[in-house]
Amino acid sequence: MIKKGSITKSSEVIELKPIIEFCISNLASGAQKALEILERDPNLDVIEYGCLGYCGKCAQAFYALVNGEVVTGDTPEELVDHIYQFLEDNPMF
Repeated sequence: MIKKGSITKSSEVIELKPIIEFCISNLASGAQKALEILERDPNLDVIEYGCLGYCGKCAQAFYALVNGEVVTGDTPEELVDHIYQFLEDNPMF
């Protein structure tokens, strides 16, 4: 029986992964290759959205939001490199 105010512990561990968000328009412009590379990494949550509201960035370069921060690259491969560098430089914990 659980008393009021008691805290129960769960054996379930919730794993927080970095969130990588892509704009569908940027994917259509060529960032799709970066998304496909990143989706193979089981340590990332990769998400596609209709629009992320960064139309100026979208028109200029490949980009993604990484844990809410804009990361860009001139090529899909460079974008992937910059995303991993960002994650290394900005650990979640």
